Amino acid sequence: MSRLAVLALGLLIDRLVGDPDELWKKIGHPVAWIGRLIEGLDQGLNDERKTGEERRKRGMLAIAVLIGLAVFAGVVLQRIATALPLSLIVEALIVSVFLAQKSLLEHVQAVGDAMAEGGIGPARKALSWIVGRDVTQLDEAGVNRAALESLAENFSDGLVAPAFWYLIGGLPGLLAYKALNTADSMIGHKNERYQDFGYAAARLDDLANYVPARLSALLIAAAAIFAEASPGKALKAARRDAPLHRSPNAGWPEAALAGALGLAFGGPRRYGSEAVEGVWLNAEGRREVTLKDLRRGLRLADATWLLGLALVAVGALLIWG
Repeated sequence: MSRLAVLALGLLIDRLVGDPDELWKKIGHPVAWIGRLIEGLDQGLNDERKTGEERRKRGMLAIAVLIGLAVFAGVVLQRIATALPLSLIVEALIVSVFLAQKSLLEHVQAVGDAMAEGGIGPARKALSWIVGRDVTQLDEAGVNRAALESLAENFSDGLVAPAFWYLIGGLPGLLAYKALNTADSMIGHKNERYQDFGYAAARLDDLANYVPARLSALLIAAAAIFAEASPGKALKAARRDAPLHRSPNAGWPEAALAGALGLAFGGPRRYGSEAVEGVWLNAEGRREVTLKDLRRGLRLADATWLLGLALVAVGALLIWG
């Protein structure tokens, strides 16, 4: 079967159904299962009494085990799906579980709804569910900006990258990417506990997201044509400012979204007790990000998803034709 056809159907299922909370409350989301495995590897291998070099080696072992198990699970699921009736639909259902378009839009929308209905306090609380930074001191513009930055970064990590790796490697590639990306979010930190043990997770995640991040920027720029935004400014900001971001990948979709909307993203922020003097992406853009801008960003994200779906569907039709 064509992976493009499976992906197109998976994108539609994810957008229409999203994450069925009642199901995942009963059995747990597969990404949560991956998270528990990572926690076990962390507790079993990350011995703070060891040298930095030894902890790096143990981190490499942990990632090798994690990816190996993910690939094995992907191969098993691929064979099961292929053997069942309506195999295309079965595989698309599996793929949809690891895509995050609907849930991403809902979480960002929740920030805007909280701001509109309850003001800054509820909006900060809603934002805290989707960002790792300290939100307690953010003003309204800061909350809206952080929500849009998270929208851009997670559009790449939660949708484009899983889709890309599914097309490259089928279900084994998809599960391997999700395992690696989850590991990076849990242990890929530059703090005392994880700067060595999480080194392999962080570096491999950077490599895995290299192409998807740049594809995300291109999709955002192209979709800007249909969302009353600026494709030219999106491309200009991405090319110029993405390399300034402290992440080798996150700056691409963030700068593209900032440019498309005529806003400035980035700047100073806090992560716990750590203050980060982040650069401004699209620095000439407006820094006072409003609730209206947040709504515009959500419409652009939806247009970007629709454009991506159209490209995948056309590709599937051409192959089948």
